[in-house]
Amino acid sequence: MALRLNPTRLLAFHRLESCPSRRLPPRRLRFCFVSGCNLGFRLLCRGVAGRSMEVASSLPPPSHSVRETIDLTEKEEKIFRRLLDVIRHFGMDTQLRVAGGWVRDKLLGKECYDIDIALDNMLGQEFCEKVNAYLQHAGEEKQGVGVIQRNPEQSKHLETARMRIYDMWIDFVNLRSEKYVENSRIPTMEFGTAEEDAYRRDLTINSLFYNINTSSVEDLTGKGIQHLKAGFIATPLPPKATFLDDPLRVLRAIRFGARFGFNLDENLKKAASDDEVKTAIADKISRERIGHEIDLMVSDNNPVIAMTYICELNLFSAVFTLPKNPQPTLTDEIDRLCVLYLDGAWNILQMIGSSFLSDEQRRLYLYAALFIPLRNIVYTDNKSKKIPVSSYVVRNSLKLKASDAEMVASLHSASERFISLIPILESNEESDIDVEDLGDECLGFSPTSKRRVLAGLLLRQIKDFWRAALLISTLLYPEVSHGDLLSRNFDLDKRKETFVRVEHVVNKLDLDNVWKTKPLLDGKAIMGALQLKTGGPLVKEWQDKLLKWQLAHPEKTANEALDWMMQSQAKRAKLESCA
Repeated sequence: MALRLNPTRLLAFHRLESCPSRRLPPRRLRFCFVSGCNLGFRLLCRGVAGRSMEVASSLPPPSHSVRETIDLTEKEEKIFRRLLDVIRHFGMDTQLRVAGGWVRDKLLGKECYDIDIALDNMLGQEFCEKVNAYLQHAGEEKQGVGVIQRNPEQSKHLETARMRIYDMWIDFVNLRSEKYVENSRIPTMEFGTAEEDAYRRDLTINSLFYNINTSSVEDLTGKGIQHLKAGFIATPLPPKATFLDDPLRVLRAIRFGARFGFNLDENLKKAASDDEVKTAIADKISRERIGHEIDLMVSDNNPVIAMTYICELNLFSAVFTLPKNPQPTLTDEIDRLCVLYLDGAWNILQMIGSSFLSDEQRRLYLYAALFIPLRNIVYTDNKSKKIPVSSYVVRNSLKLKASDAEMVASLHSASERFISLIPILESNEESDIDVEDLGDECLGFSPTSKRRVLAGLLLRQIKDFWRAALLISTLLYPEVSHGDLLSRNFDLDKRKETFVRVEHVVNKLDLDNVWKTKPLLDGKAIMGALQLKTGGPLVKEWQDKLLKWQLAHPEKTANEALDWMMQSQAKRAKLESCA
């Protein structure tokens, strides 16, 4: 069977092969491809004397199609003509240049709706006022102007003005040069030339301009187009100085390298992994900005490559900071294990197709997969409460939402429950299911009903993230230790089959969206049936019992549920009186 190998995915294996970590024990790692997978993998690791690693497939040279000119859409042409009309009307000698990502993406044949315009002789707000004066002169409605103030702590070094032109938001800034002082990532900003502005940017592929006045692309570093064609990530100025000025650029280099499948310049890699730069990442960049960049990587099209670059550059501990004294102690291979699990999660998602997950579900699924090695590790906070380390990383290290941390922990918890549930759901046996936590009220239920109760309780807990939790569980079923992961086949074909079978059973049991099913009896009805004046633990106990009964008998009515409860209560009272 011929395999279609994706060069971008091969890059991930190539990066893992060279992933340096001073803590890693000597290993020999060989990557193969599992028959039937688009890009599954098997890991065969053998201890050898000295650190030696091999890759079964070589990386083909990058080849990227780059256009010679930029083709404007009809709306872009209208916007640019309007801006030029403003300049001509007021007799201004202003040069208008679209900067950065829009130019890069257009040359790569990608659509981009984020237009940033750099002005050579005025501030953005001044130009927006000129646009509104022209609109008023032309008898058209003026547009509101929003000014985004400088916020150096959030990497916003220059004031930006924003206004809508033909229903598209356009940002206006002035060309600038930057001067950094020691121990600060906040530069002193001054008006600059287009060339100075190009050289102060993070990457050569982001330093290109499209001059609206002349309808031409300007490559003022002389390397932007060349590096686009070569698939190459490099900085306009020496990389170490660039990164020490603003260490956030390290993560941006990784993000764009992963997004486009570009290779990182060797000097850039050396600078990024330099101890002084790693210290600058910790000291100069806020956790919010680090989390934002990581979130963009995880949500982008090549998250495995991004995390592999972080591993390769030995930046994992600087990016994903961990709490003190985790229990149990973390293994020395935690960074590599996290990337391996993410790779497995990504591959199986590509094999199955990701359309069944929303963007948010896919994003949190990948975070949960990345932090699988942390799922059973906790730390004690300042209130003596044991917290999952994964929650610490999401909430404190990356400064993402509290709900993100909660969902990652919930996915880990639900996946552990799925692991014990998978053999029950996959079984075709009609023999009785002995599950202690179902309770005595389920003793008379059929095996099918018990399966429905067990799966239904889990789905009601994790709700519409249940498929993401099931996918995580297939990476762990049969459950493996960290050491096992690096010493046994990781057969994604079989794991895909497990997911498909269990998903089929859940759907056959009509459990998708079961969390939206309302209880047949609410607390008030239960209190009336039991003749209770106030609620309490007894009401909660019966709510749980009735939920299981309702899951086992989805076709029953509220009156039938009430009859069952009364009969069960009578039996219980009789047993208690006999005792």
